[in-house]
Amino acid sequence: MIPLIVGCALFMQMLDSTVVATALPVMAASLGTTVVRMNVVITSYLLAVAVFVPVSGWAADRFGARRVFLAAILLFTLSSITCAASQTITQLVVSRVVQGLAGAMMVPVGRIILLRKVPKTELIKAMAFLSLPALLGPMIGPPVGGFLVTYASWHWIFLMNIPVGILGIALVLHYIRDDYPVEPQPMDWIGFLLSSVCLATLVSSFEAAGHGTMPARQLALLIGVGIVTGLLYVWHARRIDHAIIDLSLLRVKTFAISTIGGNLCRFAVGAAPFLLAILLQVGFGLSPFSAGMITFTGAIGSMAMKLVATRVLNRYGFRRVLIMNAILTGVFVALCGLFRADTPVWVMAAILIVGGFFRSLQFTAVNTLAYADLGPEAMSRASSFSAMAQQLGISLGVACAALTLNLSMKLRGDAHLALADVIAGFVVIGLIAALSALSFARLPANAGEQLRIKR
Repeated sequence: MIPLIVGCALFMQMLDSTVVATALPVMAASLGTTVVRMNVVITSYLLAVAVFVPVSGWAADRFGARRVFLAAILLFTLSSITCAASQTITQLVVSRVVQGLAGAMMVPVGRIILLRKVPKTELIKAMAFLSLPALLGPMIGPPVGGFLVTYASWHWIFLMNIPVGILGIALVLHYIRDDYPVEPQPMDWIGFLLSSVCLATLVSSFEAAGHGTMPARQLALLIGVGIVTGLLYVWHARRIDHAIIDLSLLRVKTFAISTIGGNLCRFAVGAAPFLLAILLQVGFGLSPFSAGMITFTGAIGSMAMKLVATRVLNRYGFRRVLIMNAILTGVFVALCGLFRADTPVWVMAAILIVGGFFRSLQFTAVNTLAYADLGPEAMSRASSFSAMAQQLGISLGVACAALTLNLSMKLRGDAHLALADVIAGFVVIGLIAALSALSFARLPANAGEQLRIKR
């Protein structure tokens, strides 16, 4: 039940972070503002998640993981209610910041509970359940948002979190035994300040690049601030014993390769729905709901993956699966660039289903292997580090796709988006995912051996 409970929390967060985009025009009209200004509703949430994720591991050790997890689900649910009740854009942004804070605590701390409670021999199966909602959220978000906006109202985008939150709290209270706070390390306030500025500026710049909402000079300045504060954090972290983001974890080879190679694959999580929405809505003229339903078919492959992930990894091992599957993941992302307006829906669905299967298998393997060689005392810090890296990876994927579209238009000498530009986007993202195989090739042949069950 623990992977299912944590997975529900992850699903709620991932769905909430993607479903809002579809409803922005309707929300703007309701609140008396413009769609451009409404973009702050998305960025405020992403910034809050990025800023507070590094604190999650320290909070779990200081107050107890179960207690923090429960508080985060409760706060996420209550802030969803205040989002739905907002009468102005200011009220909505404040509620979204609180919601982002709750999400930043909810998912990494839930993963800490899973890592502490689940035996390593069961970790593959547990991570298969946990990886599923991370992929389902971005796929289900567009059709759910389109449906609610079309047939109900934008308020239901937030109100649907209430029953999920109540169920989550009940399941945690019933199935997860209480744990006790461990002796926490001192809070690294300087590191928190530097990492907060770094993550906030980078995530906001990636988000702005993905939506083209910021002038180039301002965007370059924002990225520069992020890089400088990031370098200052590295300098600071090497001089203290208890940095808020523990860079010493990168000395563990399986964790480092899983984080770096996994994030290259994770580009597709943010970029693929972004590119598909442009291709199907702008290129083919489909409605948001119709486009979302086609995109959603990828979730079928993701769900099928959890039935075979354990057997595949037990039989072939992590290194071989990660190398071959990285290439296949990249190939099926690139194949989406072959879609045309007259392509049968069943052909598009078949490619998305198979691509969803390989992508889900890849993240199950990566998320499991990352913790293979870490002891219990490192799980809190590793979960915070991993959540931070994933947030950056998904944001950077959207930015990379948007940058490719803009460069392609400039090379053609045209200010209007064409099919060739979207094709270039899919090819670039697919190539990046496939190149992650070079990172996984550095793994030892017996990587993750202790996680496998020999038959």
